[in-house]
Amino acid sequence: MTTPDPQQQQPPVDGPDPIGSPPPPVPDTDPEHQALLDERDALRTRVKKVEHTRTRATFYGLVIGALITILLLVFILQNLESQRIMLIFWEVNLPLGVSLLIAAIAGALIVAFAGGLRMLQMSRAMRKAKK
Repeated sequence: MTTPDPQQQQPPVDGPDPIGSPPPPVPDTDPEHQALLDERDALRTRVKKVEHTRTRATFYGLVIGALITILLLVFILQNLESQRIMLIFWEVNLPLGVSLLIAAIAGALIVAFAGGLRMLQMSRAMRKAKK
């Protein structure tokens, strides 16, 4: 038994490859359909030109914040076993999830404080540069 030769089985193809090429455009003679297509294209162009707005950013921030809050709540509810936490002269018994949440909030506050100081520094530098 031998393998058949692939060149003998395929008929010759004239022109471009029919598999990879898109179908030829069909001329549209209906003016109403063409008007609808033009209106759709104009609407797409206007939508693409809409700039980033503060309201849009606020909306996305709120949605992402809500999702993170839900994930944190699930994490806290799954980690309710109490842990003894000692810091210098304080000793506290808190659930593990709550203690990690407090640590995350403290870290965020430290980062916000450092960012605020940097913004204050830049504001002062801008005022000095204007004078």
